[in-house]
Amino acid sequence: MSDRPRIVVTFCVKCHWHIRAGWMAQELFSTFGDQIGELALTPGDSGVFRITCGDDVIWDRVRDDGFPDIKTLKQRVRDLVEPGRDLGHVDR
Repeated sequence: MSDRPRIVVTFCVKCHWHIRAGWMAQELFSTFGDQIGELALTPGDSGVFRITCGDDVIWDRVRDDGFPDIKTLKQRVRDLVEPGRDLGHVDR
């Protein structure tokens, strides 16, 4: 078992958010591929769109009032999986 974190993107199937979930997962993998042990897409329902890392909720559509922009999402993931890492233009 890997000691690297597992990130899960849970999305509402009925809302057809699979494309958004896939795009965000691809962006996270391209930025943090070496630091992530697993990146999972998990179908859900009832308007759910949540991104977690272990027990930490990185983003929740209801709690955070909508969907994340990719800059904010990458910064939140970075703060959990590789604090202090410079994300280049994303941090500027």
